[in-house]
Amino acid sequence: MSANFRTRLVERLNAKAPDSQHHISYEGPRPFGGDTIHSYRLGNGLTVMLLKDDSAPVATYFTWFNVGSRHETAGKTGLAHLFEHLMFNETESLKAGEFDRLLEESGAESNAATWVDWTFYHESIPADRIGLAVRLEANRMANLVLREPQLVSEKEVVTNERRQRVDDDIEGAANELLYKTAFTCHPYHWPTIGWMSDIEGFTTDDCERFYKTYYAPNNATVVVVGDFNEGSLLTKIQSAYGSIPSSVIPEEDTHPEPPQTEERTLVVHKPTETEKLLVGFHGPALGDADHAPLSLLNEVLFGGRASRVYNELITEKELASDLRGWVSTFRDPGLYDIFAAARTGRNGAEILDVLDGHFSRVKSELVSEVELARAKARLELSLLQSLDTMSGKAEQIGFYWTVLGDPAFAFQRLEAYRRVTRGDLRRVARRYLNSSSRTVLRVLPDEAGDAVVEGAA
Repeated sequence: MSANFRTRLVERLNAKAPDSQHHISYEGPRPFGGDTIHSYRLGNGLTVMLLKDDSAPVATYFTWFNVGSRHETAGKTGLAHLFEHLMFNETESLKAGEFDRLLEESGAESNAATWVDWTFYHESIPADRIGLAVRLEANRMANLVLREPQLVSEKEVVTNERRQRVDDDIEGAANELLYKTAFTCHPYHWPTIGWMSDIEGFTTDDCERFYKTYYAPNNATVVVVGDFNEGSLLTKIQSAYGSIPSSVIPEEDTHPEPPQTEERTLVVHKPTETEKLLVGFHGPALGDADHAPLSLLNEVLFGGRASRVYNELITEKELASDLRGWVSTFRDPGLYDIFAAARTGRNGAEILDVLDGHFSRVKSELVSEVELARAKARLELSLLQSLDTMSGKAEQIGFYWTVLGDPAFAFQRLEAYRRVTRGDLRRVARRYLNSSSRTVLRVLPDEAGDAVVEGAA
C-alpha cells in the first residue's frame, strides 16, 4: 500500500471521528530491515506502529508504557512493578479473571514485564481476534479498578514475590545490594520490585496518581506485528482509544550518577554452600557508541565455553561452577556486572585475581582476530534470532522506540557490531575496567543466614 493510500485512509477515518482526540495522523514509513513499519498517532497522543507479516494467520499486540522504576521516587519504589500485577485485575466493565478468560477462550497468550525504563503488556492472538486485544488493552488503560480490596490483594502477591526472588534468594539479594551500592543518586539505586516497606505502604491514592499520570495514551505505544488489515485495525484502535484523555507527564527529575573514584567493597554472609562474587563496573548507556564494543569485549571474556574467563576459571583451574557477564541495556549509564559462583573449597578472592589478570591483559593487548570474529558472530546471531518471530519483532520495535526513540535501532546495532575493531575493545577496556570505578561484593557461606554487611569502602 502506498503513501497515497494511507493519506486517503486517514482522511476517511478522520471524517467519521467525533472529535480531535480521535483524529489520526500518518507519521510515515520507517525501514525495518527488509520490512517497513508504518507509524500513526492519535489526537490524544497514542503512538501506533504496524508491521505487516502474513506468514501465519496470527498477530502479536504489544502496549509499551514509558514508565519504569526510574520514574518513581524514594519512599514510593515498586509502583511500576505493582501495576504490572494490577493491570490484570478488575476493570469497571470486567470482573477479576475475565481479562485472561476472554483471551484464553480465543486461543491467545498474554504476558507483561516491567523494568527500570519501561513497562509492556502483550498478547499473541489469532489474526481474526485482533479486535479483542484492542478492546481489552484500551479498557484497562482507561477503566482499571483501584479500590482497597484489589490493592491489598496485589500487594500481598508482590510482597510474596519479593520474599521468593530477593529476600530468600541468594543471587537476587546480592544483585540488589550490588546496584544499591554502585548507585548513590540515580534511581537505578533501587530495585524494580521496590523496597518491602514501600510496597507495604502503598495507598489507593498513590496508585490512582500513578495510573492517571503514566497509564495514558500520550505515554504509550501500541506495536502490532502480524496478519491484519491495516484499515480495519486502525478503525478499531481509533474507536477504542480515541476517547481516552491524555495526561500531563511530569518532566523527569533524575540526578545523574556522579563519577565513582574509589572501589567499593562489601562482604555479606548468607546461607549459601559456596562463595559468590559480584563485580559491577560503571558502564555506558545503551545508546552510547561504547555500548557495542563493550558488549563484544564481554563476549570475548565471558561468552560461552570458548571464552577466555570461562576457559580458565571453569575448565582449567576449576575455581568456579557458574560464570556470566552482562552490559546493562539501560537508557542511562548502567553497570557492566559480573557474577561468579565458586566451587566448594575455593573462594572469591581467587576468582577476582583471575578476573583482574584478564582485565589487565585486554587493556594492554589486542584480542585476536579469531576472538573478535567469534564474538561478533555470537551477538549477531542472538540479535537476528530475536527477530525470527512476530513477537520478537514487536518486542524489539517497542523496546528500542521506548528506550532510544528509534524502533529500528536493532539494525543499527547490528551494523555497530560489524564496525568494531580490536582497537575499540582495548579502548573500552581501558575506559571502563578500572578498579576505582567498580563495586565488589563477596557473599560468604554462613549457616545462620546472617546477612549483615561486614565491611564497605
